[in-house]
Amino acid sequence: MIAELPSGRFEPVPLDIAITESLTPDGVLAEVAAAGAGRFVLVGYSMGARLALHAALAMPERLERLVLVSGTAGIDDARDRGERLAADEKLADEIERAGIDEFIERWAAVPLFDGDPAWVRDEVAREQRGCEPAALAACLRAFGSGAMASMWDLLAELRVDVAVLAGERDPRYVELGRRLAASLPRGQLTVVAGAGHRLALEAPDAVAAAIVG
Repeated sequence: MIAELPSGRFEPVPLDIAITESLTPDGVLAEVAAAGAGRFVLVGYSMGARLALHAALAMPERLERLVLVSGTAGIDDARDRGERLAADEKLADEIERAGIDEFIERWAAVPLFDGDPAWVRDEVAREQRGCEPAALAACLRAFGSGAMASMWDLLAELRVDVAVLAGERDPRYVELGRRLAASLPRGQLTVVAGAGHRLALEAPDAVAAAIVG
């Protein structure tokens, strides 16, 4: 995706949330705030999209643009959020106990990724093998959609340009994307033809176009 950006126009600053000093949404917010001076384009994918939205709501004056890729504003029903929190805690325990190879196999079988091309599955597995199970479990406990508060009621306050992207083969997040775009004063949804949840891999040009604006 970074390779698709116009040369010289952006200075990408990737953040590794697994090594954030304070493993909380506000800890990630501090990392974002310290990543550079002035205004910037903030981009987040999936779990990272929720964290990017959390940061954007806290410091909208720093943003030129927000890009939410395969994202949501959280789970707004308290009971559903509690059930997801319990499920994520169970999964985190299993990740720590079983190790990275079993996690990769289990994660690839999640219905969200049905229809992923083989090369996408292979690339994701390659990246996941470089992760520590303890770090994955910690991020799930800290930043899972059950752990993070819902932000749906706050979206009307965010008066910056927001590009919302979802893959055509990812109907759940297409619907969530429609809800996000409708709830944001300056939100715009792009449904990327032929792509699934992992848009940064399948459609890097579409993500780059959303960053450029």
